[in-house]
Amino acid sequence: MFGDDGGRILRQVATVHTTERKYKISKGLCLLGTLSVNEATTFRWTFEEDVAHYIEEGIPAIGVWRQKLSDCGEEKAAELIQETGLRVSHLFWAGGFTGSDGRTFRASIEDAEEALRAAASLKAESLIVYSGARAGHTHNHARRLFKEALLELAPLAAESRVALAVEPMHPGCAAEFTFVTSLDDVMNLLDAVNHDHVKFVLDTYHLGWDPQLVQRIPELVPRLALVQLADGKHAPKGEQDRCRLGDGVLPLREIVDALAAAGYNGFYDVELLGEELENADYRDLLRHARNAFAGLVEKRA
Repeated sequence: MFGDDGGRILRQVATVHTTERKYKISKGLCLLGTLSVNEATTFRWTFEEDVAHYIEEGIPAIGVWRQKLSDCGEEKAAELIQETGLRVSHLFWAGGFTGSDGRTFRASIEDAEEALRAAASLKAESLIVYSGARAGHTHNHARRLFKEALLELAPLAAESRVALAVEPMHPGCAAEFTFVTSLDDVMNLLDAVNHDHVKFVLDTYHLGWDPQLVQRIPELVPRLALVQLADGKHAPKGEQDRCRLGDGVLPLREIVDALAAAGYNGFYDVELLGEELENADYRDLLRHARNAFAGLVEKRA
């Protein structure tokens, strides 16, 4: 069904003892949320390698990167996901509605529609979207373009049962991707769109520096499509420079405690990228992510 590469991956998965695999996978599941790892974390691996190794290391869900999905082939990837039982937390990303990447507004809409259909084929719960940079527009006009895009895409998102997940970024590294750089920015946007399938991503690396985040979490949880976990030793300055959970200074325990108390029980997607992690052993990263998640979430179940 999958050809030589897909068959090899399934044979690799089959070599993991069934009882051991069920135990290890269960370590990433709890009543308060499900562990996911983003394919950007394992940048050098292929989609097929990600699937095999995530399962072997007890990671129950994957955040799928469109570039790797394209390299693998959408149909083959969907079949591989179905056969292995790996869940898909989200697909990333679509956007650029301001024209900052050289595409027209209509081309960006069509690309996002294609991404929504791909997300649905993978049974992903959300599609991450970025507005695009301001690209010379006034802030009001850029915001209007993004709002119009979300309103146009929302019916297809609802039909596909895939949430559009707006990702705000820290202003220190957002310039190329988005002008949505704060909790107020994203909440005001969601209020303006006012659609059940338009939500947002809480990435601790981008929003965890906000001293008001923890106390605002009860109002945020109903609008959350996804939580992304990463740590940092300092706020972003140009490039993203994430570090392993617990190796930085962000209040991850307080954030996760507040999310649990407010009723969040969705995916926690670990996204690690940056200079410090470029030469990391990916298996070690996966094991550390699994154990760190257990420390943050499972003990509160």
